[in-house]
Amino acid sequence: MTDLGDFGDFDAGSDGDSDATDAVAADVGDTASAASSASDSTGTNGESNTAFESTPVEPRGEDVGIGTLCVSQGLRIAEDEDDTSLRAYVTQDNRSSIRIGSYLLAPYPDGETLFCRITGLEYAQQYHADDATEIHARRAMRTDEVDEADYKFVATLEPVAVLYDDDGELKRRMTDRVPKPQTVIRTADDIEAIKTGLKMPEDGVFLGHLSVGGEKVRTAASPPTIDYRLKDDYASGDPLVFRHTLIAGGTGSGKTHGAKNILRQYLAAERTYPMADGREVGTAVVQFDPQDEYAQMHDDNPDLDSEFARRLEREGIAYGGHEDTTAFIPKVGSATYSAGHHRAKQVEFTIPFSMVYENPWLVAGSGLNDNQYGALVSVLLPRFRKQYGNGGTYEEFTTFLDDPALREELDESGRVHEATFDAVRRRVLGFGHVFDQDARPITELVHDFVRPGGLTVVPTYHINDTRATEAIVLAVSSLLIDQKLSNDPIYDRIKETPLVLGMDEAHNFLTDADSVQAGKVIRKFTEAAKQGRKERLGLFLITQDPQDIHDAVFKQINTTIVLNLGDEDAIKSVNIPSNLESKVPYMEKGQMVVYSPDNSEPVELIGLPKCLTRHGRD
Repeated sequence: MTDLGDFGDFDAGSDGDSDATDAVAADVGDTASAASSASDSTGTNGESNTAFESTPVEPRGEDVGIGTLCVSQGLRIAEDEDDTSLRAYVTQDNRSSIRIGSYLLAPYPDGETLFCRITGLEYAQQYHADDATEIHARRAMRTDEVDEADYKFVATLEPVAVLYDDDGELKRRMTDRVPKPQTVIRTADDIEAIKTGLKMPEDGVFLGHLSVGGEKVRTAASPPTIDYRLKDDYASGDPLVFRHTLIAGGTGSGKTHGAKNILRQYLAAERTYPMADGREVGTAVVQFDPQDEYAQMHDDNPDLDSEFARRLEREGIAYGGHEDTTAFIPKVGSATYSAGHHRAKQVEFTIPFSMVYENPWLVAGSGLNDNQYGALVSVLLPRFRKQYGNGGTYEEFTTFLDDPALREELDESGRVHEATFDAVRRRVLGFGHVFDQDARPITELVHDFVRPGGLTVVPTYHINDTRATEAIVLAVSSLLIDQKLSNDPIYDRIKETPLVLGMDEAHNFLTDADSVQAGKVIRKFTEAAKQGRKERLGLFLITQDPQDIHDAVFKQINTTIVLNLGDEDAIKSVNIPSNLESKVPYMEKGQMVVYSPDNSEPVELIGLPKCLTRHGRD
């Protein structure tokens, strides 16, 4: 029995062999005929003339967005940022354009949109394989490019806000819902969506253009850049200028360039603020200038061409020299001031000794302890004032302290110990070149010193004595602050004018020091910072050592602008988010981080490449 069918009847000696041979020959012939036919359907170049339908690898239609949200590693929105898991697969064609910090949009089915930011990028294996081998490495070294199809490209996203329509107005709220799996994400390229998502105001004082990784964010609008501005009206709280600004940056970072551009906006003719009596008054800016650079704001920048000027006009940015700029030159001993680098008006002034009655620490050249300071304030100055009147001079005061009879009298009466008297006398000497010089007292120049819409610059570069510089800056700033905060001011001009008090190298004057007079200065500026918004007084501090500014003043700063800083302690002190903090040491000139919680989310900006006024010396 067999189950091999016809093969079971095979007889090797029969004629079947011939038949089989014929059959095989026939088959070969058929095959040859088929091959010949196939050959006929193939061209001489080996190209087929028969069209075969191929299976499409790419899906039909046009791609929208840069990828989709994926759930393979979780898709979760939580109150705790560490529990949030939001990741997106990025398609091959979009991978090279994606950057950390870029802003994306993920729509919800009902019309709302999740606004988010890329916080991480990674390649993952598409197929499990060990590519840490010699053969993989050698193969890669002999090829020109990577096959992106072999890898997944995944972006980690941080949800920032949910955008929604409220009667035609785009608004934002905290992230409170999770998007759907496979939601298509796209790059945020709409100005309204980006500004709403980052809580950026439409109008205000221009600082720069929004950027990511040192590149400006581009949109489909014209101009394609996104302007960043500080709130400057009372519609949504106090103007941020009166809630104080700090600019921190190292040498060569562009902080003076940037400071000039910002101050120029505050001096714009249309920028006014309402006062209690109903008047709209322009800002007066008083800038202390240790490097003698800000008086140049009087002059136009010769490098600012007409094309750049038209761009500025389109964006509503004030530019050009500010005509109402005056350099008030402190007269100190024989020091002379040279002004060949600007054309601003110059006015000399001196500090009258009468100002010491209200600010005794001005004559404390070095640290006084509590006993010494008490003797100066409670005994010596009142007695001198009673004897010489308000017009008493510094020279008369030192003569007054040289009286041995006075020293003996105060010691015997137990009011001032002789050792304390001697210590006070030693510490108030050395200011003869500061007080009562051959110039008009600053107290007689207040009306010209504080001018609505005017810029007053106080250069101190020509003064070689650090003690003298500190005395002058603190005397003038104290005069302004005291009158601003007073309920019964002597100078109504100061009280009734919105004032920006700018101080370059602020760390030299507002540092934490173990002395009575340093404590008095800090308390004065802290009080100014606390009450400034109510009195329309704004501090505008510029420094390369923000870590040296006293914490009591620093805590009152609402807007922090950070340029390149190389010192780790300085970077830590400015208290910006860690994701931006890591970028600070690598920022190029003009790049900045702005941290202003009452204005927007923390953002990265690029300032204008040209100064809006004259800058730099020939």
